[in-house]
Amino acid sequence: MLTVDSPDTCGFDPVRWRAALESIQDLCNQDVLPSAGMFVARAGQTMGTYVFGRQMLAGAPSSIREDAIFLVASITKPIVACGALLLLERGRLALDDRVTEFIPEFGQQDKTGVTIRHLLTHTSGLPDMLPNNQELREQHAPVADFVANTCGVKLDFPSGHRVQYQSMGFAILGEVIARVTGSPCPQFLKDEFFDPLEMNDTALGAPDTWFEGPHPRVDRIAELRVPDEQQEMLDWNWNSRYWRQLGVPWGGLLTTPRDLGNFSSMMLNRGQFKGNSILSPASVLAATRNQLTAMKNLPEEERRCKPWGLGWRLNWSGHSANFGDLLGPSSYGHWGATGTVLWIDPATETLAIFLTTLPQEPRGVHLTRVCNQISAALI
Repeated sequence: MLTVDSPDTCGFDPVRWRAALESIQDLCNQDVLPSAGMFVARAGQTMGTYVFGRQMLAGAPSSIREDAIFLVASITKPIVACGALLLLERGRLALDDRVTEFIPEFGQQDKTGVTIRHLLTHTSGLPDMLPNNQELREQHAPVADFVANTCGVKLDFPSGHRVQYQSMGFAILGEVIARVTGSPCPQFLKDEFFDPLEMNDTALGAPDTWFEGPHPRVDRIAELRVPDEQQEMLDWNWNSRYWRQLGVPWGGLLTTPRDLGNFSSMMLNRGQFKGNSILSPASVLAATRNQLTAMKNLPEEERRCKPWGLGWRLNWSGHSANFGDLLGPSSYGHWGATGTVLWIDPATETLAIFLTTLPQEPRGVHLTRVCNQISAALI
């Protein structure tokens, strides 16, 4: 249970915390960041949710809604990974099971050796995006078409021999979840995580009900400043109804800072939330330790410098998509291309969610600087 209190009671230096808030506000005042939302907690206590900026790109300054919803992109991946871990706990799959056991057609183009472990650790050899990614989006293709096309591609390298970030691995993982459970991945996550964690404003793909009524929930979604290649693609870019409803397992999650705080609190508490066991402690520990150390065919540098848990990114230094410069080796989390970051530090019992509407690339410098300020405010 997260209780709301003052910064000093929550274990933060009030002056440094205020400086962090002022930095974010300045970035939004200057329109460097169109909008931002933040939720930070430590040892079960939080200062609450903070929002900054404008709800719509053309809106008035400080027009952001208190209940704003953000498209968090690849922060989706570790949540989908936790869905797979739940099936592992229940004896429905194992990490070294081959994907073809669940999706026989995935074996095309010599991919029979790819395992669930490879998908979860970005060592499968699958591409990040499909060669015909843009064409599929232009056609408003369903997730099933992305899965089918992934089944037909060749691997970029033999599984287990390199680390390569692969969104399409999570397209396949979502399909594994669906075939094992008989429930679409978005519904499975809602039933097993979002509902029990009281993540009432979270969905992997906005349902039709979000677009209905006099005050549709979709109006709460903060408009993104899309990258250059999406500027003219109004019918399929990140702000389109198509993309918001598609619910891709690699990056389609819509949520709030507070909802993600509930999920992160569950992870920090080794799978527990309000006295209920959502995940086992064993699963949380496995998901957040370096799974690459036992992969003998990986280059030593990748095992050491690009550590992955099971769907969770461990703390990498010297990379734009990091959690700042001040966190220790036990921290983990994820980031998203829409300009989002989530990190959890068991050593200090701290979690931080910082969601913006400015694409993370090319450097993610604003995410890094704010993360540094949050870490520096810890007493």
